[in-house]
This record gives sequence, structure tokens and C-alpha cells, in this order.
Amino acid sequence: MPSQLAHRPVTPVALVGAGPGGIDLLTIRALRLIEAADVVIHDRLVSGDILALARAGAHVIAAGKQGFGPTTPQEAINALITGHALTGARVVRLKGGDPVLFGRLDEEIAALEAAGLPYEIVPGVTAASAAAAAIGQSLTQRGRNSGLRLLTGHDMQGFADHDWRALAHPGEVAALYMAKRAARFVQGRLMMHGAAPDTPVTLVENAARADERILATTLADWPTDLADAGLDGPALTFLGLAPREARARIPQTTPLTRQELA
Repeated sequence: MPSQLAHRPVTPVALVGAGPGGIDLLTIRALRLIEAADVVIHDRLVSGDILALARAGAHVIAAGKQGFGPTTPQEAINALITGHALTGARVVRLKGGDPVLFGRLDEEIAALEAAGLPYEIVPGVTAASAAAAAIGQSLTQRGRNSGLRLLTGHDMQGFADHDWRALAHPGEVAALYMAKRAARFVQGRLMMHGAAPDTPVTLVENAARADERILATTLADWPTDLADAGLDGPALTFLGLAPREARARIPQTTPLTRQELA
């Protein structure tokens, strides 16, 4: 650490969940940390409205990953986080959704610990919760499913290890993150293990944002309907959940202002 900063206590690096994108779903703790940060290192899922909360003069750095697209190597992200923190800067590592779910949190914590840096974790609203709200469903229901599986479709190698027979059982509910490109693979595994072709499958693109879209289909038609829909934003896929026929329609409300959030 530079000598001129040696007398300053090191501020814990904040590993913060930005939620699904809407500024009014950001936690108060996340808001305060973003506003106070010297450096905000964010992924591609963080909305511009949330990034605009950073104070004037803060260093806002895009360090995102896109499945099968442009990617910042994790090692480079780790170096950005630790490098800025070691200067005494107040660093926020800002991730869409909740950092404890499929956010490579352990790798960033390991880098911080190796550098001797303290940290805190601030959870956010995860995509599964936001998407379930969008279709008017709960993730668990008495008599239907007492458990919920959260899976990532980005790791095809990991997909091969799942208990497909259990997932194919009637009444099972699973939330698949980053699974658009895995649709055909998952469909084949489930049907091979006895899943009913009419099992509901629902995709929610850009959950809780103004450009949210919902695609309701079945296991049999999933890959074809997905291709026809042309969804190009981040999407959460539900296996075993369909939108309610009479979706709860909440009147559109005005987003909370920065002052109201504080």
C-alpha cells in the first residue's frame, strides 16, 4: 500500500447485488454504498439508472461477461478489484441480481483474501424472484413443490451432472439462469427421463424492467418457440411454472426518486 495511505484504514470492498435492474428494487444498503464509492466495477446486467447513482468523480468501470460474447477474464476483474482497493479507494463490485447466485463470488473473495483485504457482501433481489413476480406465481406451493432447484445453463459440463430423473418428475419446479442456449440440451435430457411434453416452460426476459417480455410455452415446443421469439436480453427460464391465466395486474407506479430511496 502506498505510504501516503498507510495511516488510512482499508475500507472493506463491497460485493453488492444490484437486483434485476429496476432502481426501485435496489436495497438501501446498496444505494448508500454506490453513492459513497470511489470506484464502481460493474457487470453488463447493471442498468444505466443504477450506475447513474454513483457520485460525480467516481471511477465507473465496465467489467462484464456475456455468454458466447465479449468477456472480461475473471483474473482481470480480480486484479481491478484488489488493485483499486489497495490504494485505499472505496470499491464497490456491482453485480446484477444477487452476488451469491452464479456470480463467481467465491473467486473474487479468494482474491481479496489473498491480498489481505476485508470485504462485505450485500445481497440483491435475484432474477428468479423477480421473474416469478412477473408471472404472478410463487416459487413454492403446498401440494405442488416443497423445494426449488436453481441451476445455471451457462455451464454445460455442470448440466450433465444433474439428477434429470428428479427434475422430470411432475410438480418439480426449477429456475434456470443463462439457459437460452441450453434449451435443446435440457429438453432432450428431461424428455429422455420421462418428463411430460406438456410440462410448462416460461421464460422471462429483462425481469422487472420496462422492456420485460414473457414467453409461455411447453417442454415440447420450448426450443422452437424460443428461436421464433428472438429474445436477445438476459432471461430466466422456469421449468414447471406457467404464468397465471389471470395475472395479477398491479397499476403502474411511478419509480421512486433518488431522494425517496435514501
